[in-house]
Amino acid sequence: MKFHFDSNYDYQWDALKSITDIFEGQPLSSGDFEFSENITEDLFSEYGFGNNLALTDEQIFRNVKVIQIRNEIKNTVDEFHGMNFSVEMETGTGKTYVYLRTIYELNKTYGFKKFVIVVPSVAIREGVLKNLKITHEHFQSLYDKTSINFDIYDSKKVSNLRGFSSGNAIQVLVLNIDSFAKDENIINKPNDKLTGKKPIEFIQSTRPIVIVDEPQNMETEIRKRAIQNLEPLCTLRYSATHTNLYNLMYSLNPVKAYDLGLVKQIEVDSVVSENAMNEAFIQVESINATATRVTAKIKIDCNTVSGVQKKSFTIRAGADLYELSNKREIYKDGFIVDEVDAGNQSISLTNGVILSKGESQGGMNDEVMRFMIQRTVEEHLKKEKAYKNKGIKVLSLFFIDKVKNYREYGTDGNPIKGKFAQWFEEIYQTEIMKPAFKGLIPYAVDEVHDGYFSQDNKGRVKDTGGETQADDDTYKLIMQQKEILLDQKTPLRFIFSHSALREGWDNPNVFQICTLNETKSEIKKRQEIGRGMRLAVNQKGDRIFDRNINKLTVVANERYEDFAKALQKEIQDDCGVDFSGRTKNKNDRQKSKLQKRI
Repeated sequence: MKFHFDSNYDYQWDALKSITDIFEGQPLSSGDFEFSENITEDLFSEYGFGNNLALTDEQIFRNVKVIQIRNEIKNTVDEFHGMNFSVEMETGTGKTYVYLRTIYELNKTYGFKKFVIVVPSVAIREGVLKNLKITHEHFQSLYDKTSINFDIYDSKKVSNLRGFSSGNAIQVLVLNIDSFAKDENIINKPNDKLTGKKPIEFIQSTRPIVIVDEPQNMETEIRKRAIQNLEPLCTLRYSATHTNLYNLMYSLNPVKAYDLGLVKQIEVDSVVSENAMNEAFIQVESINATATRVTAKIKIDCNTVSGVQKKSFTIRAGADLYELSNKREIYKDGFIVDEVDAGNQSISLTNGVILSKGESQGGMNDEVMRFMIQRTVEEHLKKEKAYKNKGIKVLSLFFIDKVKNYREYGTDGNPIKGKFAQWFEEIYQTEIMKPAFKGLIPYAVDEVHDGYFSQDNKGRVKDTGGETQADDDTYKLIMQQKEILLDQKTPLRFIFSHSALREGWDNPNVFQICTLNETKSEIKKRQEIGRGMRLAVNQKGDRIFDRNINKLTVVANERYEDFAKALQKEIQDDCGVDFSGRTKNKNDRQKSKLQKRI
């Protein structure tokens, strides 16, 4: 299949114009300049082409104020804060498409040619490269086959930067921030292959327009200086969750996107075991040591006026969990903290239990997580049956925090199924044989699920943070197979991946997200649901706008009210808008009987 792109969405055009109109009054003939070895003090052995800005700061600022008023941007400033401009677009609304098309439009209108896209991670880098490839034909038809070259910076191929500086077509270079943020990076050191010049100088001399993807990850002083060191003509920042808004030009926040039907609706399937409250639950969240004391942050079940709820406490040796829990009987005997050990990052109780940071006991975790898998499989099969004849492939995504729970290795080094894989296969085989689903998916159970994890040098999968070199091939595999994953003839339907996969990868046909964490998840709820917020596509690659189809079910091991409250707080903190009432409780679904006469 091939993705089809629509160039007629008003909100995307508004976002695009909010940037291109900044340069209103810039003559096309002055959009670029030539530089030679004489001009640049023998930096290059050939002619190069760079961006040139003819407008003054005053002219730019006048344009900025006109655009902000047009877009109803509140809290606009009365003074110009430099050539930094922000675009806020909710996850799943085509942010990458917008800034890639903006490149073409800036070239068409003003003649700008040199662009650098700065990304914070391998995952996002691979996502940008994938989008450059799949939108190429679409943009070629829109912009009269405008010549463009795009590439990812590779420290082993620094000579390629000559082509970036000397090319007279549109040049797009994708740079990972970690490849140029430090002085010891190859790009910042004199290189014999470039006659002793620094590779970064080939970028600087073109005065590139720098596009920063997910800029909230690049707000440290080191990273901000690194971006400025590219000597950009201007810097454009695109994100759903900005930390700092530099000259905000356009805003499509979560409420607008949700209400306009530009993203999936969210419903929460709350999985809370009734029996889970009948065991002594303890989770060690952190151990902290100062010069005067050692403390631990733990989470336990507490009696409250509205029932049993989990609460966090900072405790020291001698703390009585029975008292902290408002005298829950389950904590009465042996649940006094004997020691908080900073060296071993653990706590010990008077009943002999020792728990390390990140560990927990009680709560019937296995039972809850197995039930979460079952609910996800059930929901998946219902949607698979409903959407199959509409040509829509259904995908489910499981986030796990320990790879060994899905895939382990025997003494002979061969992979064996972890408990999640075993549970999944048992549950799936039971569900698919039910009369309602029998024959629905014509593939063997071991073909419909797989895990995407990073590997060590022996080919064994491992836990990573999402930012290492080991993640490189993993992200490439996921990103480069997006169309294949959407093909109904591809058996894979259930994807297990490490929780580090939180930005940069998504798929429009993820309809279920299930987070199987044995420990506290550090991932924001907006990041979790962002992997499945895009509107679905069919087998022709066309976007589906039916709200009855575009529903993302989040299988959560917490109460619906807690999930909705946490999501609302994140959106309020990030965007300053009220999202309440827009997250639905799956358990509130009503069954309607079909009356044939109607």
